[in-house]
Amino acid sequence: MYRIGIDVGGTFTDLVAVDETGRVTVAKAASTPRDPSEGLLEGLGLLAAEVGRDLPGLLAQTERIVHGTTVATNALLERKGARVGLLTTAGHRDVIEMREGLKDDRYNLRMPPPVPLVPRALRLGVRERMRFDGTVRTALDRRSLAAALATLEREKVEAVAVCYLHAYRNARHEQDTGRAVARRQPGLYVSLSSEVLPQIKEYERVWTTVVNAYVGPALARYLASLAARLRGHGYRHEVLIMQSHGGVAPIRESARLAAGAVLSGPAGGIAAGRHVAQLTGRGDLVTFDMGGTSTDIALLQGGEAALTGEKVVGIARVALPSLDIHTLGAGGGSIASVDAGGILHVGPESAGADPGPACYGRGGTRPTVTDANLVRGLLDAGNFLGGRIALDVAAARRAVETVARALDTDVTTAAEGIGQVVNTNMAEGIKLVSVRRGVDPRGFTLVAFGGAAGLHVTEVARLLEIRRVIVPSMAAVLSAWGMLATDLRYEMVRSHVSDVRRLTAAALRRLFASLEKEGRRRLGRFEGAVDVRRAVDMRYGEQIFEIQVSLDGVEPERADLLDEITTRFHRRHEELYAYSAPGQEVVIVNARVAVVGRLPVLPADEAVATGRALTAPARRRVWLGGWVEVPIYRLDGLPAGHAIKGPAVFESATTTVLLREAERAVVTPRGWLDIDLG
Repeated sequence: MYRIGIDVGGTFTDLVAVDETGRVTVAKAASTPRDPSEGLLEGLGLLAAEVGRDLPGLLAQTERIVHGTTVATNALLERKGARVGLLTTAGHRDVIEMREGLKDDRYNLRMPPPVPLVPRALRLGVRERMRFDGTVRTALDRRSLAAALATLEREKVEAVAVCYLHAYRNARHEQDTGRAVARRQPGLYVSLSSEVLPQIKEYERVWTTVVNAYVGPALARYLASLAARLRGHGYRHEVLIMQSHGGVAPIRESARLAAGAVLSGPAGGIAAGRHVAQLTGRGDLVTFDMGGTSTDIALLQGGEAALTGEKVVGIARVALPSLDIHTLGAGGGSIASVDAGGILHVGPESAGADPGPACYGRGGTRPTVTDANLVRGLLDAGNFLGGRIALDVAAARRAVETVARALDTDVTTAAEGIGQVVNTNMAEGIKLVSVRRGVDPRGFTLVAFGGAAGLHVTEVARLLEIRRVIVPSMAAVLSAWGMLATDLRYEMVRSHVSDVRRLTAAALRRLFASLEKEGRRRLGRFEGAVDVRRAVDMRYGEQIFEIQVSLDGVEPERADLLDEITTRFHRRHEELYAYSAPGQEVVIVNARVAVVGRLPVLPADEAVATGRALTAPARRRVWLGGWVEVPIYRLDGLPAGHAIKGPAVFESATTTVLLREAERAVVTPRGWLDIDLG
C-alpha cells in the first residue's frame, strides 16, 4: 500500500509515494494555475508510471493522500476570492478599515490605505449587543437582521462573514444569524467568528472571519471537485489537507475553516523539517525551501517550529495558529531587472509556470534565476526534469544579455550577479527568523529543499557563517514527503481574561477540559492514539500583547498548576525580551488546546545507499567566477560513506546541487548529502 503526498506550488506540482518498506518514488508536473487539479492528476499519472502501474491501479493501492494546496493562498494574494458581505454589531462596521490606528509603514506619508476585502457598502450593522462577560445588553433585532440579509441578497454576495462584539463569550446571536442566512439563502457560505476564532481582540477576529469567508467558497469547490475526480479514478479513502499549523484535516473540516489552509503548502516543508530533525538527531535546523516562485524559511529549535497567531498574508491578518514561516519572492522563476539607477534586482516578480523562464521555450523572454544558472552551465539543458523538458540555452542567454547590457558587462558576469543578489536576499530572509529574534544561526544546520535550493544553499550558508548543510535525496519534493509525516490536528482556543491571582486552578481545568472535549469531538471516530497539548496566552497587566506559554509536561491536575504557569511565563518573557518582572500582575488571556490524532509513522529505508557502486562522474564546464571543468555525479549513484570535495555538481531527475571549492560532502546511508563548509 502507498501513501502519497502532493504539494502544488506556483511553478511545479510535486508528488511523493512511499510504500510500506519506506521506498520513495517522486514525480514532478507543471502546475496549472487555472485548475490545480489538472496538474495534480497529470503528476499522479507520472507517479503511477514510475511505480509500474496505471493511475487507477496506483490509487486502488493507496491508503492515504495528503495534499498541500495554494488555492486559498492565491485567492487571497491575487484578490480573486468570493464577494463577501460582513454582518457586525451596529456602529462597528469599519473595524476592518480602521485597522489598529496605524499604517503598515507609519513614516511613509504617501502610503495609501489598503483596500479592504469587503467594500463598505457590503459591511452592514445589525442591532444587537453582547457585554464583555457574555450577558445580553441588546437582543438580536430580527427586523434589522432581515433588512441586512435582504441587502446582501440583492448584492448577490457569495459568502457572509458574521462577527458580533464579544461573540467569543456568547455565540448565541451569531448562531441565530447563521441559521437565518441558511433559511434565506440555502447553500451560501457562512463564516461565524465564534467558530473561526473565538478569542478576544476585535480587529484580528473580524479580519480572520472575513478571510475565511473570502477564500472558503473557492477552496470548498476545488476540494469537492478534486475528491470527486479522485473517486472517479478509483481512490476510496479520505483526502487529508495540510493546515497552516502543521497538522492535517479532512476535506469537510478544511472547507469549513478555509483560513486554516492559507499556508497549506509551506507548512509541508516544516513537517519535513521536523521529520529530518528526528532522523538526523539534529534539532536546531533552518529549513530553506527554494522553489520556482518563492523561498520559505523557518527556524526549528529542539526539532519544533514556533506557532504564531500574527500572520499577515497580502493585506490580510490571519490570527489562526500558523507555523512561523517567512516567505520571500525568490525562486528559480524570479525575474531579474536593472532599475534606472543601475541597481540589479531579483524578484519578487516571478515568471511562474506559464510562461516560465525564457529557457523553458514557452514564450517567456525576461531573465530569471533559472536562466542565469543555465548560462553558467550549472544546469544540464538536456536533462531537466529527467529529460522531459529540453532547456533552450540560446533563449536563456538572450534574456540574461538584457541585464548584461544594462550593467555594461558580459553575459556570464551578469548571470553570476543574478545569483549573488538572490543569494543575499535569501540570507537576509534567514536573518529575519533568526538574528532579529535573538537566535544565532551559526550553530544551526541548514536543510535545503525545493527544486532550486541545491544550487544556492552553500553560498547562502556561507553568507550566514553556517557550517553544515543537509540536502535530502528527495530535496526537490521534500514538502510533499513531509506531509506524510503529519498528524490529524485540531486547534482549540477560548478567551478567558483573568489575573492569575484571581483565577482558580479548578476553573482553568474546566476550561481545558471543555476545549479538549470539542477537539476530540472533531476527531470523530479516530481510533489511533491521541495527544493533548495545552498552552496559554499571557501578559503582564499593563501590556497589550500576549506571549504563548507552552504547558507541555504540565498535568492540569497538579496542585501547583497556577504557580507553574506563572513561573513558565516569567521564564519565556525573559527568553524573548531579556527581562521579566516577577512582582507585576500576570494575566491569562487565552487558553489553547491542540488535540492531535497520531497517524502511522512514515516508514524510512535506513540503508537506501548501502551497497551501491559508485557511478563514474561525467564532466562539464561551469562558471564559478571563471570557467572550470567539474565532475558531475548522479545523486542516485553515490554509495553510503563516499566523500567528495568541491567543486562538483550532483544531479537527479528533479534537482541539482552545487558543491563549491573547499566544501566537502559525505553521502549518508539514506543517500543524502551531508555537507561541511569548512
